[in-house]
Amino acid sequence: MTEDWQAGGFGIYVHWPFCQSKCPYCDFNSHVVANVDQSRWARALCAELERYAEIVPHRIVNSVFFGGGTPSLMEPATVDAVISTIRRLWPQGNDVEITLEANPGSVEAGRFAGYAQAGVNRVSLGVQALNDADLKRLGRLHSVDEALRAFDIARNQFNRVSFDLIYARQNQTLQDWEAELTRALSHAVDHLSLYQLTIEDGTAFGDRFARGGLRGLPEDDTSADMYLITQEICAAHGYEAYEVSNHAKPGAESRHNSLYWRYGDYLGIGPGAHGRVTRHGQRHATEQPRQPGAWLAAAEQGNADSVFVPLSGRDQAEEYLLMGLRLADGIDLHRLASLNGTRVKEAPIALMQELGMIHRDGHKIWATPQGRMVLNAVLSELAAAL
Repeated sequence: MTEDWQAGGFGIYVHWPFCQSKCPYCDFNSHVVANVDQSRWARALCAELERYAEIVPHRIVNSVFFGGGTPSLMEPATVDAVISTIRRLWPQGNDVEITLEANPGSVEAGRFAGYAQAGVNRVSLGVQALNDADLKRLGRLHSVDEALRAFDIARNQFNRVSFDLIYARQNQTLQDWEAELTRALSHAVDHLSLYQLTIEDGTAFGDRFARGGLRGLPEDDTSADMYLITQEICAAHGYEAYEVSNHAKPGAESRHNSLYWRYGDYLGIGPGAHGRVTRHGQRHATEQPRQPGAWLAAAEQGNADSVFVPLSGRDQAEEYLLMGLRLADGIDLHRLASLNGTRVKEAPIALMQELGMIHRDGHKIWATPQGRMVLNAVLSELAAAL
């Protein structure tokens, strides 16, 4: 019998929590430590994979993603151990995507060759800016030259390479961003993740902003203009905005992130990792301890899940709505109703359509360009349809 997760597929997320330094804008689960026993961590990660293979056996793995933290601080042997274990435990799709996030400052040609030999076939580079002064302000340890050298190294080893860039930075003008994005597109990259700088509570930037610091952040109108010109420039260079913040050449979309947005199942392995796992027809939310030491101890004792709870139909419908409407091709209202267990209310959908925030074609809806600019507000209104 077909289960809902199969509409999105099955993947595995592996979280490596360690960094060389903590970036002031980052609210991810990352930790700076002097030494890491990589063999011990490899054994613990593999033990968690073994445990999950008993919970969800016989799944076809469509994607694997090493995130962090800074996964490019992992030794190739550690990456190889994890990938080899996954290959042994589950069958792989013919075009399985295995991505590793890398910081340019931690890129070495020999290490990248080792990752490729282990099975990594896609790299996502956290470049963040093509301006040395802004890189320093963002707390990045690499220079623009190092970022471009890292890209060249990655391109020599992997067919697929993605850039991450942050815009709406302090004192950044619209013309600055236009020139920077055009420069990024001049390289042989096939995928760009382009994020507007957001000030998160609990980060160094959040604390500084609360004290009246971080002067020079763009006004809302300027940030909106930066978003619009991002869409125009990327489209002109053949990069489809297949998701709100992600642009790719045809066929180069991130399969792993698309799995999240299409609401598939994925294992979350590692400190702070979240997952969605369907077992006996019931989808569960999973979570693992954030602190590396606590996670390692739990994994070595046989179970690193701190949360493994069933999700109600409404919970699942809300998650599908929130994730799926980020995609250019949107969501299926029949699937939304099936998850929710009841008919979807038409009035909120009709209102958003009348206001030009969404398009509708039969049972499919997707955000318009105008709706994408205020997507959180659109999603809030559409939640009333459940």
